[in-house]
Amino acid sequence: MVNQRPTLNREILRLAVPALGALVAEPAFLIVDAALIGHLGTTPLAGLGIAGAVLQTIVGLMVFLAYSTTPAVARRFGAGQPGEAVSVGVNGMWLALALGAVLAAAGAAATPWLVSLFGATPGVAEQAEAYLLISMWGLPAMLIVFAATGLLRGMQDTVTPLWIAGLGFGANALLNLLFIYGFGWGIAGSAAGTVAAQWGMVAAYVLVVRRLAARHNASLRAHGDGIRSTARSGGWLFLRTVSLRAALLVTVGVATGIGTEELAGWQIVFTIFSAAAFALDALAIAAQALIGKELGAGDEAQVQRVLGRTVAWGLWFGVIVGVLIAALSGVIGILFTGDTALAALVQPALLVLAVAQPIAGVVFVLDGVLMGANDVRYLAIAGALNLVPFLPALWIIATIGVTGSIGLVWLAVAFFGVYLLARLATLGWRVRSGRWVAVDA
Repeated sequence: MVNQRPTLNREILRLAVPALGALVAEPAFLIVDAALIGHLGTTPLAGLGIAGAVLQTIVGLMVFLAYSTTPAVARRFGAGQPGEAVSVGVNGMWLALALGAVLAAAGAAATPWLVSLFGATPGVAEQAEAYLLISMWGLPAMLIVFAATGLLRGMQDTVTPLWIAGLGFGANALLNLLFIYGFGWGIAGSAAGTVAAQWGMVAAYVLVVRRLAARHNASLRAHGDGIRSTARSGGWLFLRTVSLRAALLVTVGVATGIGTEELAGWQIVFTIFSAAAFALDALAIAAQALIGKELGAGDEAQVQRVLGRTVAWGLWFGVIVGVLIAALSGVIGILFTGDTALAALVQPALLVLAVAQPIAGVVFVLDGVLMGANDVRYLAIAGALNLVPFLPALWIIATIGVTGSIGLVWLAVAFFGVYLLARLATLGWRVRSGRWVAVDA
């Protein structure tokens, strides 16, 4: 036991540290967009808030392409079947391409209607439509990256996604600067730069997966049975994500109703939350990959050790992230917009976010554990239950008509307090029950 602990810690670090870098790079795309667009004015930033909410909702609903691929690949890898593991991941990439193409076409046609649902002012709506229409054509690339990343995580490789994400982030920043300010395209230039960077990441993943398939004698062709299996296993995760994205969208809707300044402020707060969430999720990725591998190998004792260790790490990592957010809360708004008044508006909500980070760390790890065990049916049910206390809290905020900094604080309390605590309760109960270990892969 004494000898196993350092080994397990090193295994968690080996997976989590590169995953952290890759996951931080993903919201860094949004941070670069928000920072560059923020200097164009409050109206473009508010437009990005609406466009970002729509885009992240569409992409988030397809996140099962990564979350269902990782445990499926990891189980076969743990069982000593690397060729079969790669084939499962390749089928996920083909499914991602097909879904992405359909969503891009449908999303482009529906862009004006989607933006109109938020009831924003004409100026904000115009900016949101300009960003969203171009970004839709990056959807296939985003989904393929999801599936390819899930493949490599299942193969216990989080270093390669780190390199690809880092290169993608660098390309995104340079292209955004060129298109926004060099070419004078405004918010549309930001969307175009991001889409170009995303397709560049797809090209890199295709090269990596081809080499991996050749090494393990795996087929690169699409197999109908495999694609249908991936779609079926991801169905429950899709429903789970629907509830999560519903919570995010309703929150943005309430922020929109409060006012343009408050919506721009919530965009800043939520961008920081997204960055922190992806960073904390690095441990969840490690837990998901290790749980899947050890269940594939049939080692339940090691499964329990992974559970205990990753939960403890999630708690303490959340404390560190919370302290960092609190320390920077006074300058974050200035970094995004250069507006001291807006910075003062968002600081109290950022402090609420900081306090909630230890809870978030544990929640994300427990989420990863249950995904690694393929306990997706329960995750879908729990997702619906989490909305029961949260939606009434949002209704109260919208009804009483709070505005300004106080309005943002109550919005943060509802999302980072009520909603996160509901998730902690439902996930914690399931993990303590022990039933997730026996879920059929």
